[in-house]
Amino acid sequence: MRFKDRRVDTSGVDDLRGSRGRPGGMAIGGGAVGLVGLVVVLLFTFLGGSGGLPPGAFDVSQLDDGVFGDQPGTLAESDLAERCVTEGALERYDDCFLVKIYNETDEVWAEQFAAGEFGNTEYRPPRMAFFTDYVDTGCGGASAEVGPFYCPPDERIYFDLGFLAQLQSEFGAEGRSAQAYILAHEYGHHLQTLLGIERRVRPLQQQNPSQANELSVLMELQADCFAGVWGALADQQGNVTISEAELQQAQDAAAAVGDDRIQRKTQGRVDPEAWTHGSAEQRREWYLTGYRSADASQCDTFAGQL
Repeated sequence: MRFKDRRVDTSGVDDLRGSRGRPGGMAIGGGAVGLVGLVVVLLFTFLGGSGGLPPGAFDVSQLDDGVFGDQPGTLAESDLAERCVTEGALERYDDCFLVKIYNETDEVWAEQFAAGEFGNTEYRPPRMAFFTDYVDTGCGGASAEVGPFYCPPDERIYFDLGFLAQLQSEFGAEGRSAQAYILAHEYGHHLQTLLGIERRVRPLQQQNPSQANELSVLMELQADCFAGVWGALADQQGNVTISEAELQQAQDAAAAVGDDRIQRKTQGRVDPEAWTHGSAEQRREWYLTGYRSADASQCDTFAGQL
């Protein structure tokens, strides 16, 4: 991906790396949402909990330590602001590239809100946080096993950079555009918070537990669609140039984290009733719906249910 300017602003980024955090199991609640969540393990559903946890929580106490463990190249103790303005930083460092995508995503959505595309809703950017191994959040404690996620109570996007290597090596989602898709997807969850979508969905899940997974899928597919809208707008009006090959990378990344792909890989069979994020085809198609339309109003995966 090419940028028309190479300015990097780290003022919205919290670098929480530098310590390994607490070992062992922990739980996240508060409606945290993410690209993959614990569907990679398929022992727990992302919503509805397990083992007596409250709805909206999930338990990682039975995870193997190495599922998304430390990866080489994670520069946990570097000065992010200084390093990301050095020559070649956007190409060399994953965190600097993600900060730049975060900047560009903020710029695109700020302009859309200012133009009245979302009515009178006030825009505010999320913060982004890098962590290693474990982090305390407004949604509870999280380990790297969760993958990237967004926490509505503190309006933060969380990344353990080891996940990026895992995404490429284990799921086949390769390239910078795949990484940009991950961040744009999590940013989509922030839009759901700003627009009140998340606030309306959570009570419905509590009231109708049998529909909790279905509603979770619709939330995730909408975030995929928002990610596609961002990609189109960033390319058409913003500071990013996306090639056809990079568009394909983003589609491949969306499909790679489909529930069916992950279930087949981890348990050898597909169980649609346990889906919380959508199939590979659904995720690819909703990303493309957003990209082709470049219009967030086309991302109503709920089809009027809200």
